Order: sequence, then structure tokens, then C-alpha cells
Amino acid sequence: MKLFVSEGNPHCLKVLAALEETGAKCGVDYINHEENVVPFLSRPAIPALLLPSGSHLFSSNAICQFLFEVNGQETPPLCNQWLEWEATELQPALFQALYMAVVQGKGSEVSKVLQAPLNYLDQGLTKGNLPYLTGNAVTVADVVLWAALYPILSDSSLQLGEHKSVRSWFDRVNARQSCQSATQKVLQGKGLQGMKSYLQRQPAPQVNQPRDSQPSNSPSAECEEGERVVSEEEMEAAALTWSKGLSTGPVLKERQQPILPEKDKRNVLVTSALPYVNNVPHLGNIIGCVLSADVFSRYGRMRGWNLLYVCGTDEYGTATENKAREEGLTPQQICDKYHAIHANIYKWFQIEFDFFGRTTTEKQTEIAQNIFWRLHEHGFLMEDTVEQLRCEKCQRFLADRFVEGICPHCRYPEARGDQCDKCGRLINAVELGEPQCKVCKQTPVIRSSKHLFLDLPKLEAQLEQWLETSTGTGDWTTNAKQITRSWLRDGLKPRCITRDLQWGTPVPHPDFKEKVFYVWFDAPIGYLSITANYTDQWEKWWKNPEQVELYNFMAKDNVPFHSVVFPCSLLGAQDNYTLVNHLVATEYLNYEDTKFSKSRGVGVFGDMAKDTGIPSDVWRFYLLYVRPEGQDSAFSWADMALKNNSELLNNLGNFINRAGMFVTKFFDGCVPVMDLQQEDKKLLAMVSWELQHYIQLMDKVKIRDALKHILNISRHGNQYIQVNEPWKKIKGGDADRQRAGTVTGVSVNIACLLSAMLQPYMPTVSQTIRDQLNAPPTCVHTMVQGSGTFACSLSAGHRIGTVSPLFQKLEADQIEALKKRFGGQQPEDELPMNKATAQKAVSPAAAAVPVAAAAAPGAEPATANGVDPEKAKQLSQAVTEQGEKVRALKAQKADKAAITAEVAKLLDLKKQLAVAEGKNPEPAPQKGI
Repeated sequence: MKLFVSEGNPHCLKVLAALEETGAKCGVDYINHEENVVPFLSRPAIPALLLPSGSHLFSSNAICQFLFEVNGQETPPLCNQWLEWEATELQPALFQALYMAVVQGKGSEVSKVLQAPLNYLDQGLTKGNLPYLTGNAVTVADVVLWAALYPILSDSSLQLGEHKSVRSWFDRVNARQSCQSATQKVLQGKGLQGMKSYLQRQPAPQVNQPRDSQPSNSPSAECEEGERVVSEEEMEAAALTWSKGLSTGPVLKERQQPILPEKDKRNVLVTSALPYVNNVPHLGNIIGCVLSADVFSRYGRMRGWNLLYVCGTDEYGTATENKAREEGLTPQQICDKYHAIHANIYKWFQIEFDFFGRTTTEKQTEIAQNIFWRLHEHGFLMEDTVEQLRCEKCQRFLADRFVEGICPHCRYPEARGDQCDKCGRLINAVELGEPQCKVCKQTPVIRSSKHLFLDLPKLEAQLEQWLETSTGTGDWTTNAKQITRSWLRDGLKPRCITRDLQWGTPVPHPDFKEKVFYVWFDAPIGYLSITANYTDQWEKWWKNPEQVELYNFMAKDNVPFHSVVFPCSLLGAQDNYTLVNHLVATEYLNYEDTKFSKSRGVGVFGDMAKDTGIPSDVWRFYLLYVRPEGQDSAFSWADMALKNNSELLNNLGNFINRAGMFVTKFFDGCVPVMDLQQEDKKLLAMVSWELQHYIQLMDKVKIRDALKHILNISRHGNQYIQVNEPWKKIKGGDADRQRAGTVTGVSVNIACLLSAMLQPYMPTVSQTIRDQLNAPPTCVHTMVQGSGTFACSLSAGHRIGTVSPLFQKLEADQIEALKKRFGGQQPEDELPMNKATAQKAVSPAAAAVPVAAAAAPGAEPATANGVDPEKAKQLSQAVTEQGEKVRALKAQKADKAAITAEVAKLLDLKKQLAVAEGKNPEPAPQKGI
């Protein structure tokens, strides 16, 4: 990397301080203010950061964020808010103040310009009562705001009023060595005067005056106040690019199957964590894996990358055996059933896999066993005897999910034999308190069993060497890096890769022929076997690290298996396997203020979204808008309605529909002649800036943040239309009609650009816009070029199609009904439950009770009115046991959600008991209710 800076440029203060603060490895070149180092800009843009890929960052804030993220420090939402405020609110006022003080010699007037932003910052710092902007440690926001304010706050001659919190914070940051060093390099000890040469070359800032005819609460008034300053050079460069039109190069070819790596092309292999086949995925599962990968894959194809996206269902292991037992099916039948369910759900969500496979295939067995033998031959496997829980009644060892008990760490009463769902800690099953076999409810005993282990300590040096390269050059999310480091911090330990099960890939070793591979050894190999079922030339993808870039998408709980266990397996196999270059992990998406729960009817699951009547594109938009990139986020019905009605309907849809309607209504369906004025050129420059940042963010897999730039463009467009009022000017003289034509033509071209930018997020809406505008296929060349150039794609005379609204309002009563429907606690007959859901909703105790009309041999037959003494006896015992369990949880002051779930099971058992005894299952109403 190389950083280009110039002396006296206040924006260079930020990047040099960030560079020193993070210690990122980067060369620094000092150049003059007028030198242009970004090839596709016609104006100088300093500072600029040249990336190893050949791309440039030329926004000082974006450079600072990049340097911090390279150092493993993600930008949290609060940090992003401060950065946005600095760019939109502080910078315009600050530039005006600096120009007044340095160029115009009006230092006494600076206070008036900066009073409002300084008051805001002071209030924020006072309210937070923290040493730094977002907490107890310096973040990129502190560096950026310190650098912005340094020239002003370090000059004692400027009377800015008393802002105690700001001053205290500023002095604290200013004392850091990184900041001291940066100020010396940029300002050379000259203070404000050190910037005079730079400021004199800048166009004088325009003081924003409110329009007399514009109400203070209008949308355009709100936007104008925080508008970024656009230079004359930017405007002219944008107008020149616009006038050249889009590249007339070849249209992107339709994908020819099978897709294979090609020489001299960027070959990208995308996988998303294989969804487990034992249940229906909920919204959190969908956004965490397949949808995020789909958006990036669609974007990559638009960029012209040679990209393959594979996924499939993970079908082996204890969870599948459990589900088969619950539903009275064989494991293979369960896999067939849920594979089809998953495929249909993803099809409705428009997830565009190149191949969606599964792990219960011959290729899976062949490849997994081959990797196993290679590990064995190279000495990376070891044998050991471990203590396991064995159920004497079922006559088998209890692997993972076949046993439950009390977590030894947090005391959660339903921890599994491999992991606790409450605290997330990994567990050895023999550590569980009060363990129970999930099949027969008997207490298991401890017995010894011989197993095979992957010798991770032997592979640790190779792993660390590879990780240093991959995390240093690839786009690993911060949580992926942190989770991986936590596994390596205390040294790796051997990891068991075999299980005492029937349903799994058989271990081919003769001494372990009764065992199968552990799912976390076996499942990631599914990426390879699924690709092998897609093409017999699969090794061109998976044994070709020199030509292939691998992106893994997943939720954070899957990280260590993809960053440690799976890479170690492939490194140890020593067969030139392709390893992950970019590991993209999301945090968790919750449902409202709780967790998704199929059994309690809480949350929207994939097979239910279609029944809401809300289009899949709207679901995609909202899930991507709240994508948990830096921290956990939550799905909210109220927020979904708000974003649909404000962002989609009133912002994006309103702009695109108006632009098209003006062409139809005022110009007989043909794009009018456009004669660009300064205001139009300014808009083109602003749109180009948003587009460039969209591409930079998408390249870095910042999917949620990139979406905001699409919405910003439509906001700029709406303001532009509102200010110019083409519906009035079309009724005026020749000059006014010409102006109406220009505004309409520019607007409809922005709509066309938005259709291309939306394609990865909302594919159906994107195609609808292009159909309505009769847009040429070349409109996606904006992405292929990759430079963020906004050019005219619908030239004068182009005839558009029929225009109609894109979105519908979500009404309050509709949302309230959906919230109630998916909020749990409703009667079972109101729940949209399929057979799998209904059976899972039955409590473990109830599941052990016969529910068929015929009783066990020797039992009394049920009477005509439904009385069943034998069943009642069994249920009575189950009610007693469940009641004791609830009382124990309350005495332990367990998690409220856990208690609520167990109480629900108890009530369900009591209802079943009442029916078996011939009584009314509904409790009698109590007095006063």
C-alpha cells in the first residue's frame, strides 16, 4: 500500500494520525496539492491510498476506516454515526470557518459558524460520560474528529466559547504520540497558517441561505444543510464522463455451465455455510449465510468476475437422527424432505446458486475418506481413549445431541452434549450435570471409547503462517479474526473427528469401522463434494489456489471450524487445496426483543415469509438493511414497515416513478434533450461520488453500508426534482421547457443507474425498472468498469416503456396482525405450522407418550368419550416431572426465556392429561379476570 499526502492539507492530518495509531504497513509519499494520483479523476484528490489491488481510496474518512480495519478494529455503528456527522455536518461548517480565519482574516466570526456543531459534540460527550467518543478506547472516530478540529481548537486566538467536554476529550486525544507526529508532518509547527497555501487553492465556500419560498421543514431543506461541498473540478469531470456515454463493449455473457476457472480472469469461488437439514431456516439463518453470499455473487457477476456460487444442505450427524426419530422417518427420508424445503425457500428468496447440492452423496464419502487417509499417511491423526456417556437401555454411546443436562458453566438445564445454547461454550458430555438420554430419558453411565483425533498442535505452525497471509491480504471480518485469534491464543489441542453413530460418512480405518466422521470434520468437505457433483472438473476450483479466490460466508458461530479445523485438514492433506481468502462472518439477527423459536411460534421462518404477502424483494431489502455486520441486530415489524414506507416507497420508488412519469407525460415517452447547467453537473458529481463509494464498499463485502449509498442517490434525485419543479417549467417558455427536459432526462438516467446498483439487492425490482425504462443491457457496464463512472445510458430520443409504481405501503393494521401472528403464544390452530413444526413443538416428555388411539399391550382401551386411563397415568407422571423441572428453574433464577419455554411445555402436558381424563382441557376462568 502507498499513501499520498501533502503538507498543509488538513485532511492529511487524519490519515497520517490513523496510520501511526494503527501501525499499518504502508509507504508514504509527500506530493504537492495539484498532483493527481487517482487515474480516473480529472482533479487532484489528496490524500489518496493506493491498495494492493490497484484500486484507490480518496476519501480521508474511508482511508482512516480502512487502516483501522486492516488492524482488526471494526467500525461499530456509533462510530459510523460520528463519522457521518463529521462528514455531513461538521466539515461544511469547519471548511467555512477555516477559510474565513486563514484566507479572509475573519477569525472573530469563526465562533458563529462553529457554535452549533461544537455544542452538539459537547452534548454528545457529556451525555456519554466516557473518555472517548464511543467508549474507553480510541477509535477511528476520535482520530477523524480530532484531526478535523485540531486547526481550530489548537489556536488560542480563536474565541470559541466554553465547551468543557470537547476540550477535555480533545486534549486527551491530542496528547497521543500518533497525533503529535501527524501535526508536525502536515503543519510543520505553523498552526493555521500552515494551511494557507492549501486553502487559497480551494473554491470559496458558499454560505447556505434558506430559500424564501422553501419551508424550513421541507425534505430539501433538511438535505441541503448537510450537503457535501462539490468542487468545480469534480463537476466538470462528472459532466465530461457523462457526455461520453457508457462503454459499448461486449454485453456480459450469459453463464455457461459448468463454470470453470479461466486464465487471466478474476476467478471467484463463493460458498455459504451449509444449512443444517434438520429444520426450516429462519430469517437470521438466511441473512447470515445464503442471502449475503447471493448479493455478493450477483455483484461479482455484474463486475464481470468469473464466479461460481455453490451451497447445499449439511445432512449427516446427530441432529438428523434426532429429527428422524421425532418425525417417525428414516434419516434419509428426513434429508430428502428438508432438502426440498430448503431449496424451495431459497428459490422464493431469489438466491441464485450455480449449484445447490447436499452432503449425503458418494462424492462426499470419496473425498472425505481421501482427505482422511492423506492426514493419516502424513502423521496428523492420533488415537486416544475418551470417556463418553453410554445409555445402557438404548445400548449405544450418546453423541452430541443425544444427551442433555445442566451446563457446567452457566447451569442452563438443557445444554447439549457438545455445546450450551445459552452461554455458547463447548462442552464435553461427561461434564453435564444430571445428564439424560434424549431417546429414553434414562440416566447414562460413563464408559470408555477409542477415537481418532486431528492433531492440531502439529499443524499449528503451518496454520499460523497461512493465516498471517490470508488475514493480511483478504477481507476477513473483524469478528472472524478475533474468534480465530482466541482459538490460537492458548495453543491448539487435538480435536476428535469420529463419533459413535450410524448416520454419517463411514470412517474407512478397519479399527474404527463402527464409527462415522464428526460433522465438523465432515461438513466443510461438503463444499468440495457439492462442487464435484456439479462438475467432474471440480479440482480446477478446489486444487488451484494460485488462480482461485475463495469467499466463505457464515454466521460467527461457524468461524473456528472454517478458520482453524477445516484449513488444518486441508493443509495436513498436502494436496494443494484452495484455502479461504476472504472469511465473511455476520453477527446474530434476533427477532424483535427475543430469539427465533419454531417450537414457540416466535419469529418468521423461511417457509412463512411467502404467506405474509410481502414480496421477496422487500424481505431481501430489509434483511440487508439490518444485516448484522458489526454487532447483533434485530428484525422488527415496526421498523420494516418504516423502512418500506419511507426508504422504498417515499424515497426510492417515488424518485424512479416520477422520473419515468415525467418522460411519459411531458415528452411523449421519449427522453428529452439535456443541456447541462452547473446544478446538473453538481448532481452528476454527487451521484458519481455515491457510486464510487458503493463499489468500494461492495468490493470489501460491506453489503449493508453499500445499500445506504443507493438510497442516498435517490434522495439527491428527489431533492433535485423538488427544487427544479419540471411540472411547472414544462408550462413556461422555451427556456423553462428546455430546463424541464434536462431535469427529466438526467433524472431518468439516474433511475437507470439505480436499477443496476439495485440488482444484487432486489433482482425483481431491478429488472422491473429496466423493463419500464426499456434500458439497454449495457447499463450494467457501470459495474464492469469498476471505477464508479456515471455516464448517460438513456440518450435523447430513447423511448421508454410503461411506467408504474414499484412498491406498496405496509399499513399499520397489516403490520400489527403480522406481529401478533409471529409473536408466539397464540393458539396452535392459528399458527401456520407444518407437520415438522407441530411435532417439534411437542415437549420431550410428551413425545415419549403414546398418542395413537391404540394403547400399549395390556392397557385398558380408551372409552368412547376419549378417556384413556393408561395414557392419563403416563401423562400424570410427565406433568409431575415437568412441574419439578419448572420449580427448579425458578429456584435457580434461570433465564426468563428458558422458564417460559418449560412452563409452556407444562401447560401443554396438563391439557393432554385433561383430555385423557375426559375433562375440559381449558382451565376454568378465575375470579376477577
